[in-house]
Amino acid sequence: MRNRGIGRARMFMGGILLFAAAIAWATALMMSPHGTAVADGTNHVRTVVAVYLRNSAIAVLMLSALAGWMLFPLRRPRAPRRDWAVAGVLAILVATSIYQLVWLQMSVLN
Repeated sequence: MRNRGIGRARMFMGGILLFAAAIAWATALMMSPHGTAVADGTNHVRTVVAVYLRNSAIAVLMLSALAGWMLFPLRRPRAPRRDWAVAGVLAILVATSIYQLVWLQMSVLN
C-alpha cells in the first residue's frame, strides 16, 4: 500500500514555504538602502533598515532551505521541468540573499 498523500502534502507545504520566501525577499528588496543621499534627520533610520534587511536575508535563506528540502523528494519524475524551475527560483533567492548579506556587511553596517 502506498501513501501518496504525504508526498502531495510535502509538495504543498514546500510550495507555500517557497512563496513565503519570495514574499520576504521582495519586501526586503523594496526596502534596500542603496545610495548615499539621505534627507536631513533620517540618517538614524538607515541602521534600522540595514538590520531589518539582514534579518530578512537570513529568513529567506532558511525558508529557501526548508522549501528546497520539501520540494525535492527522493523519487524523481521522468521530466523534471518543474524541478528545474524550482531550482532556478531557489538559486535566485539564495544568491541575492547572500549578496545582500555581503553588501550590508561591507557598506552599511561598517
